[in-house]
Amino acid sequence: MMNFQACSITISKLFFCVCVFFSPTVALGDCTCDTEVTKKSDPSEVLHYKIGSIASVLVAGALGVSLPLLSKRIPTLNPKNDIFFMVKAFAAGVILATGFIHILPEAFASLTSPCLKENPWGKFPFTGFVAMLSSIGTLMVDSFATGFYHRQHFNPSKQVPADEEMGDEHAGHIHVHTHATHGHAHGSAVSSEGSITSELIRQRIISQVLEIGIVVHSVIIGISLGTAGSIDTIKPLLAALSFHQFFEGMGLGGCISQAKFESKSTAIMATFFSLTTPVGIAIGMGVSSVYKENSPTALTVEGVFNSASAGILIYMALVDLLAADFMNPRLQKNLKLQLGANISLLLGAGCMSLLAKWA
Repeated sequence: MMNFQACSITISKLFFCVCVFFSPTVALGDCTCDTEVTKKSDPSEVLHYKIGSIASVLVAGALGVSLPLLSKRIPTLNPKNDIFFMVKAFAAGVILATGFIHILPEAFASLTSPCLKENPWGKFPFTGFVAMLSSIGTLMVDSFATGFYHRQHFNPSKQVPADEEMGDEHAGHIHVHTHATHGHAHGSAVSSEGSITSELIRQRIISQVLEIGIVVHSVIIGISLGTAGSIDTIKPLLAALSFHQFFEGMGLGGCISQAKFESKSTAIMATFFSLTTPVGIAIGMGVSSVYKENSPTALTVEGVFNSASAGILIYMALVDLLAADFMNPRLQKNLKLQLGANISLLLGAGCMSLLAKWA
């Protein structure tokens, strides 16, 4: 009995010693809201790197989004070419990994930071909630926009005989009837042109919604680079951003190419995408002296926008890019092309995921 009591006392003492020994470690391990201390570099050298980053990211984004748009001059990148499927699958993998591996964890880190109040941020998973809402919102925009254009252009009640088409009220209608009249084959021409136009409408909606999701994240990550004060932080961010912008640009450019916008609209969309991250870097450079990355306002805005951006990109990558192409009869009937597209998807997702090790 005495041995048992002695043993109990000894264990109690050991437990107490362990608690006393590790208590400083636990205290030191608590998160603080102080800005993380990093090795500061020479301001003029940092400025040169940031200006170089603007140029590098601008060129990478412009090159990526432009290549698919030059499909007339580069037959390999023509949407009708098999290689285009694999390039687009690689780009979709990059976009998917961007949403899951890069943006969503950053959003979780921002909205679960100890710098935010416990109520409400610590009592509800806002990151997943906002991402879910943005995915559902994207689906709704996708659905309602497609339905609206279908009702406007393909409503049977609006179809009129050819001899009544000369009226002013029908002058703004789609030109399917006029072509059909010239060809003297009303039914077949209308259905053929209608199906083509329907697909174009679908591709245009996809490209516009996809650009919104990419732009939101591009500005935020550009601000992150612009506010960085250390070259050791800027270098990996620059490499990751250049790779990221190039292949995201290829994915977006492929969608724009398939949508067959007018030259002016195409140029505006490509330019807008190319400029968003450089503009974000410039904004970050401008506010770097007053920007506090751990302030409640910065954490909330960044977390909510990153969550929304992640939801949009994940939905677009899975539903509008991958599902649409991978369920395409052309891909389903060609085993070699199917395998190539799947391998390209894994490579794109894998390469972008690997970059998370550095940025």
